[in-house]
Amino acid sequence: MGVTAMKMSRPDELTPANAHSPESGANSVLQAKAVSVESPFSVAPEGAEDLLAHAHLGKRIKQLRLKRSMGLVELGRRTGLSASFLSQLETGRVVPTLRNLARLALVFEKDLSHFFETTDRRVFRIQRRKDRVRLPHGGVEPDYISESFGILIPEGGLRPCVAELQPGETRPFEPKMYPGTEMVYVLSGSAQLERKGQPYALTTRDVLYISGETPRTYRCLGDTPASLLIVSFDSESAEPPRIRRKSLNSAA
Repeated sequence: MGVTAMKMSRPDELTPANAHSPESGANSVLQAKAVSVESPFSVAPEGAEDLLAHAHLGKRIKQLRLKRSMGLVELGRRTGLSASFLSQLETGRVVPTLRNLARLALVFEKDLSHFFETTDRRVFRIQRRKDRVRLPHGGVEPDYISESFGILIPEGGLRPCVAELQPGETRPFEPKMYPGTEMVYVLSGSAQLERKGQPYALTTRDVLYISGETPRTYRCLGDTPASLLIVSFDSESAEPPRIRRKSLNSAA
């Protein structure tokens, strides 16, 4: 009795989006829709495609590769995948199997979850005026009123607040000293900064940048209140990034 040898097909590198004929694709969609009607727990056929599209797998892989100054050939050698497959993967023409994604994760020293983490980490927070607390300082007739916005930045390192200096105050506003820097923007009115016994007049839209370790006081000048936006930076974030300029000798 003869034995017919059967060659089992094995998924290798990719699952092309157009692996099926239009007829078979249409039939599979119809079958999937039929299943979705029968079971409320079925997955819509377009759901998986949307998930993969939003993951931007190819873009993430390319960013990791370029960050390591690695070419497609070198990445293919390390992962055991062909350079042509990797090129199609980065351009979104193919979808990797879980096994191949694991190979890439090992080369890049990343967890598999890295490829599916949300990419939008931009901070967006709003604090309404009614939700802030105005703190008077100085007794029945306060010398100044402060409002802190620090709740918007729980990570720390940055502490913004508004100080409203009242005219005719008996005690000036004296911020605490700390290792860091302070930026002050005069929102309205006129104020006086006293630093090391030297007075400096500040008017509307003036900006001050000063060390947080400097003894200083602020008081109102004139007959109307002065509002100051004060942003305090801790020592870790106190120094702004500096632009490195090449000297003429080194550039020559």
